[in-house]
Amino acid sequence: MTARLLVASRNAKKLNELRRILDEAGIAGVEIVGLNDVPPYEEAPETGATFEENALAKARDGFAATGIPCVADDSGIAVDALNGMPGVLSARWSGTHGNDEANNALLLAQLGDVPDERRGASFVSTCALVADGVETVVRGEWPGVISRNPVGDGGFGYDPLFVPEGGTVSAAQLTPAEKDAASHRGRALRQLLPALAALAKD
Repeated sequence: MTARLLVASRNAKKLNELRRILDEAGIAGVEIVGLNDVPPYEEAPETGATFEENALAKARDGFAATGIPCVADDSGIAVDALNGMPGVLSARWSGTHGNDEANNALLLAQLGDVPDERRGASFVSTCALVADGVETVVRGEWPGVISRNPVGDGGFGYDPLFVPEGGTVSAAQLTPAEKDAASHRGRALRQLLPALAALAKD
């Protein structure tokens, strides 16, 4: 028997990332579905002050509306020189939700006079799983630095500006497998594997 798992996202890359991580862990019997695969429901706006609040709210909404165990993530980039911002505002930093080019341009402008040694940042992902009687929240962080120019055309969001700690290329230059192995979302999702394995057995 296959257990369905709703990922509260329309981003095909996020759905495929979780599929790859489940495959890598040898967890079978879980069918990943996204928001485009279920009847539409009212989605609460992301108004939480933390990644944890937003992820849990999205997962609770998804489970309540569909009855399908739901995973949701809230993620963004926390820049040291900006006191942890953009943080939960990452996707709409430039004022328009999901405009990667504008968000990247604004971040580069804000860091224009910040020296290389103070350009530290971390990608942060918080993932929440809500099912019958289960609420699990985990957090993954991926440290690195903000480069001075965008490089690479893979990934999305701030990937072209982010050079992982100890690396020489941007996150947008990594293969999907390389990114899964190191990324903030990969780190968070792996912490959910025991709970997801339990779902597959139910």
